[in-house]
Amino acid sequence: MTSTVTLGLPFVEAAQAQKHVTVNEAFQRLDALTQMTLAGTGASVPPVAPGEGEVHAVGAGASGAWFGFDGALALYQNGGWDSVTPVAGWRAWDAEAGAIVTFDGVEWVPGLIALSGAGAAFAHRTADVLHSVGGGPVSTVTAALPDGALVLGVSLRVVSSIGGASSFDLGVSGAATRFAMGVSSAAGATAATIRDVPQVYPGGGDIVLTAKGGSFNGTGQVWLAIHLAELTPPRA
Repeated sequence: MTSTVTLGLPFVEAAQAQKHVTVNEAFQRLDALTQMTLAGTGASVPPVAPGEGEVHAVGAGASGAWFGFDGALALYQNGGWDSVTPVAGWRAWDAEAGAIVTFDGVEWVPGLIALSGAGAAFAHRTADVLHSVGGGPVSTVTAALPDGALVLGVSLRVVSSIGGASSFDLGVSGAATRFAMGVSSAAGATAATIRDVPQVYPGGGDIVLTAKGGSFNGTGQVWLAIHLAELTPPRA
Protein backbone atom coordinates (compact mmCIF):
# COMPACT_ATOMS: atom_id res chain seq x y z
CA MET A 1 0.00 0.00 0.00
CA THR A 2 1.18 3.50 -0.82
CA SER A 3 -1.50 5.44 1.08
CA THR A 4 -4.00 5.11 3.92
CA VAL A 5 -7.35 3.49 3.14
CA THR A 6 -9.82 6.17 4.22
CA LEU A 7 -8.23 9.58 3.64
CA GLY A 8 -5.61 8.53 1.09
CA LEU A 9 -2.72 9.99 3.09
CA PRO A 10 0.55 9.07 1.33
CA PHE A 11 3.04 6.87 3.15
CA VAL A 12 6.73 7.71 3.43
CA GLU A 13 8.67 4.96 1.66
CA ALA A 14 11.81 3.36 3.07
CA ALA A 15 14.96 5.29 2.15
CA GLN A 16 12.83 7.91 0.40
CA ALA A 17 14.50 11.22 -0.45
CA GLN A 18 12.79 14.50 0.47
CA LYS A 19 10.47 12.84 2.95
CA HIS A 20 9.11 16.22 3.95
CA VAL A 21 7.30 16.52 0.59
CA THR A 22 5.23 13.40 1.26
CA VAL A 23 4.60 14.34 4.88
CA ASN A 24 3.47 17.85 3.94
CA GLU A 25 1.15 16.46 1.27
CA ALA A 26 -0.43 14.20 3.89
CA PHE A 27 -0.84 17.14 6.28
CA GLN A 28 -2.52 19.20 3.54
CA ARG A 29 -5.01 16.45 2.78
CA LEU A 30 -5.68 15.81 6.46
CA ASP A 31 -6.25 19.54 7.00
CA ALA A 32 -8.78 19.72 4.14
CA LEU A 33 -10.74 16.52 4.82
CA THR A 34 -10.93 16.57 8.63
CA GLN A 35 -13.67 18.89 9.95
CA MET A 36 -14.39 19.36 6.25
CA THR A 37 -16.02 22.42 4.72
CA LEU A 38 -17.43 22.04 1.22
CA ALA A 39 -17.40 25.18 -0.90
CA GLY A 40 -20.40 23.68 -2.70
CA THR A 41 -22.07 20.48 -3.86
CA GLY A 42 -23.25 19.39 -7.29
CA ALA A 43 -21.18 21.67 -9.54
CA SER A 44 -19.56 20.11 -12.61
CA VAL A 45 -17.21 22.95 -13.61
CA PRO A 46 -14.27 24.09 -11.44
CA PRO A 47 -14.29 27.64 -10.04
CA VAL A 48 -12.08 30.16 -11.82
CA ALA A 49 -10.03 31.19 -8.79
CA PRO A 50 -10.11 28.47 -6.09
CA GLY A 51 -8.38 28.91 -2.76
CA GLU A 52 -5.72 26.57 -1.42
CA GLY A 53 -7.41 23.67 0.38
CA GLU A 54 -10.82 24.36 -1.19
CA VAL A 55 -13.06 21.28 -1.46
CA HIS A 56 -16.08 20.70 -3.72
CA ALA A 57 -18.47 17.75 -3.96
CA VAL A 58 -18.55 17.29 -7.73
CA GLY A 59 -21.77 16.54 -9.60
CA ALA A 60 -22.41 14.56 -12.77
CA GLY A 61 -20.90 15.50 -16.12
CA ALA A 62 -17.73 17.00 -14.67
CA SER A 63 -15.54 18.81 -17.19
CA GLY A 64 -12.32 20.76 -17.49
CA ALA A 65 -9.88 20.09 -14.66
CA TRP A 66 -12.63 18.05 -12.98
CA PHE A 67 -13.11 15.63 -15.89
CA GLY A 68 -13.56 12.14 -14.46
CA PHE A 69 -14.33 13.51 -10.95
CA ASP A 70 -18.08 12.72 -11.09
CA GLY A 71 -19.33 11.99 -7.56
CA ALA A 72 -15.89 12.61 -6.04
CA LEU A 73 -14.49 15.36 -3.88
CA ALA A 74 -12.28 17.84 -5.72
CA LEU A 75 -9.49 19.09 -3.47
CA TYR A 76 -7.41 22.06 -4.61
CA GLN A 77 -3.84 21.96 -3.35
CA ASN A 78 -0.43 22.93 -4.67
CA GLY A 79 -1.99 24.70 -7.63
CA GLY A 80 -4.02 21.76 -8.95
CA TRP A 81 -7.08 19.60 -8.34
CA ASP A 82 -6.92 16.19 -6.66
CA SER A 83 -9.78 13.67 -6.70
CA VAL A 84 -10.82 12.12 -3.38
CA THR A 85 -13.44 9.36 -3.17
CA PRO A 86 -15.80 10.01 -0.23
CA VAL A 87 -16.86 7.19 2.08
CA ALA A 88 -20.43 6.67 3.30
CA GLY A 89 -20.82 8.39 6.66
CA TRP A 90 -18.49 11.33 5.95
CA ARG A 91 -19.93 14.63 7.15
CA ALA A 92 -19.13 18.18 6.13
CA TRP A 93 -20.33 21.74 6.40
CA ASP A 94 -21.79 22.88 3.07
CA ALA A 95 -20.85 26.56 3.05
CA GLU A 96 -22.99 27.29 0.00
CA ALA A 97 -26.18 25.82 1.51
CA GLY A 98 -25.37 26.68 5.12
CA ALA A 99 -26.06 23.14 6.32
CA ILE A 100 -24.35 20.04 7.65
CA VAL A 101 -24.41 17.33 4.98
CA THR A 102 -23.71 13.60 5.19
CA PHE A 103 -22.54 11.36 2.35
CA ASP A 104 -24.87 8.35 2.17
CA GLY A 105 -22.76 6.45 -0.35
CA VAL A 106 -24.41 8.10 -3.36
CA GLU A 107 -25.07 11.75 -2.57
CA TRP A 108 -24.64 14.43 0.11
CA VAL A 109 -27.81 14.71 2.19
CA PRO A 110 -28.51 17.80 4.34
CA GLY A 111 -29.65 17.25 7.93
CA LEU A 112 -29.52 13.46 7.74
CA ILE A 113 -30.74 11.78 10.95
CA ALA A 114 -31.31 8.18 9.86
CA LEU A 115 -30.74 6.18 6.69
CA SER A 116 -31.97 2.74 5.61
CA GLY A 117 -29.98 0.22 3.64
CA ALA A 118 -32.11 1.04 0.59
CA GLY A 119 -31.32 4.73 0.81
CA ALA A 120 -34.54 5.97 2.45
CA ALA A 121 -33.73 8.96 4.64
CA PHE A 122 -35.14 10.89 7.58
CA ALA A 123 -33.72 14.40 7.70
CA HIS A 124 -34.11 17.65 9.59
CA ARG A 125 -33.30 20.95 7.96
CA THR A 126 -33.99 24.66 8.26
CA ALA A 127 -34.88 26.84 5.28
CA ASP A 128 -34.74 30.59 5.64
CA VAL A 129 -35.93 33.60 3.67
CA LEU A 130 -35.47 37.35 4.01
CA HIS A 131 -38.91 38.93 3.59
CA SER A 132 -39.61 42.59 2.85
CA VAL A 133 -42.91 43.41 4.51
CA GLY A 134 -45.50 44.82 2.09
CA GLY A 135 -48.22 47.37 2.75
CA GLY A 136 -51.71 46.52 4.01
CA PRO A 137 -53.20 44.41 6.80
CA VAL A 138 -51.41 41.22 5.69
CA SER A 139 -47.96 40.57 4.17
CA THR A 140 -47.58 37.21 2.41
CA VAL A 141 -44.44 35.11 2.02
CA THR A 142 -45.42 33.11 -1.04
CA ALA A 143 -44.70 29.35 -1.18
CA ALA A 144 -42.48 29.48 1.91
CA LEU A 145 -43.71 26.11 3.24
CA PRO A 146 -42.38 23.17 1.17
CA ASP A 147 -44.59 20.40 -0.13
CA GLY A 148 -44.85 17.33 2.09
CA ALA A 149 -42.46 18.37 4.85
CA LEU A 150 -43.42 18.19 8.51
CA VAL A 151 -43.19 21.78 9.78
CA LEU A 152 -42.05 21.82 13.41
CA GLY A 153 -42.26 25.58 13.65
CA VAL A 154 -41.27 28.91 12.13
CA SER A 155 -38.92 31.31 13.88
CA LEU A 156 -38.12 34.89 12.96
CA ARG A 157 -36.06 37.98 13.64
CA VAL A 158 -37.13 41.51 12.73
CA VAL A 159 -34.14 42.84 10.78
CA SER A 160 -35.39 46.41 10.34
CA SER A 161 -38.39 48.00 12.04
CA ILE A 162 -41.75 47.30 10.45
CA GLY A 163 -43.77 50.47 10.01
CA GLY A 164 -47.49 51.02 10.45
CA ALA A 165 -48.20 48.34 13.07
CA SER A 166 -46.88 48.01 16.60
CA SER A 167 -46.94 44.22 16.44
CA PHE A 168 -47.98 41.32 14.23
CA ASP A 169 -49.02 37.68 14.22
CA LEU A 170 -47.27 34.95 12.23
CA GLY A 171 -49.15 32.08 10.67
CA VAL A 172 -50.87 30.80 7.55
CA SER A 173 -54.11 31.62 5.76
CA GLY A 174 -56.97 30.64 8.04
CA ALA A 175 -54.69 30.30 11.09
CA ALA A 176 -53.03 33.69 11.51
CA THR A 177 -51.38 32.87 14.87
CA ARG A 178 -50.18 29.33 14.11
CA PHE A 179 -46.49 30.15 14.62
CA ALA A 180 -46.47 33.29 16.80
CA MET A 181 -48.72 36.05 18.04
CA GLY A 182 -48.13 39.63 19.13
CA VAL A 183 -44.53 39.84 17.86
CA SER A 184 -43.05 43.32 18.27
CA SER A 185 -42.44 45.22 15.03
CA ALA A 186 -39.25 46.75 16.44
CA ALA A 187 -35.86 45.84 14.98
CA GLY A 188 -34.27 42.95 16.87
CA ALA A 189 -37.54 41.36 18.00
CA THR A 190 -37.61 37.56 17.75
CA ALA A 191 -40.02 34.66 17.97
CA ALA A 192 -39.17 30.95 18.20
CA THR A 193 -41.79 28.44 19.32
CA ILE A 194 -41.96 24.72 18.52
CA ARG A 195 -45.51 23.80 17.58
CA ASP A 196 -47.16 21.33 19.94
CA VAL A 197 -48.77 19.70 16.88
CA PRO A 198 -46.39 19.81 13.88
CA GLN A 199 -48.19 19.93 10.56
CA VAL A 200 -47.70 18.83 6.96
CA TYR A 201 -48.72 21.17 4.14
CA PRO A 202 -49.55 19.11 1.02
CA GLY A 203 -48.64 21.14 -2.02
CA GLY A 204 -46.76 23.65 0.12
CA GLY A 205 -48.15 26.93 1.39
CA ASP A 206 -47.72 30.59 2.19
CA ILE A 207 -46.70 32.21 5.46
CA VAL A 208 -48.64 35.34 6.41
CA LEU A 209 -47.79 38.24 8.70
CA THR A 210 -50.93 39.90 10.04
CA ALA A 211 -50.68 43.47 11.37
CA LYS A 212 -52.05 44.32 14.81
CA GLY A 213 -52.90 47.87 15.83
CA GLY A 214 -52.95 49.16 12.26
CA SER A 215 -51.75 48.14 8.82
CA PHE A 216 -48.23 47.66 7.51
CA ASN A 217 -46.94 50.65 5.57
CA GLY A 218 -44.50 48.74 3.35
CA THR A 219 -41.32 49.21 5.36
CA GLY A 220 -39.25 46.71 7.33
CA GLN A 221 -37.74 43.27 6.83
CA VAL A 222 -37.83 39.96 8.71
CA TRP A 223 -35.70 36.81 8.51
CA LEU A 224 -37.96 33.77 8.61
CA ALA A 225 -36.64 30.27 9.33
CA ILE A 226 -38.82 27.24 8.58
CA HIS A 227 -37.80 24.23 10.68
CA LEU A 228 -38.64 20.97 8.91
CA ALA A 229 -38.53 17.20 9.08
CA GLU A 230 -38.54 15.36 5.75
CA LEU A 231 -38.74 11.78 4.48
CA THR A 232 -37.23 10.52 1.24
CA PRO A 233 -38.20 7.12 -0.23
CA PRO A 234 -35.84 4.21 -0.97
CA ARG A 235 -33.84 4.55 -4.17
CA ALA A 236 -34.91 2.77 -7.32
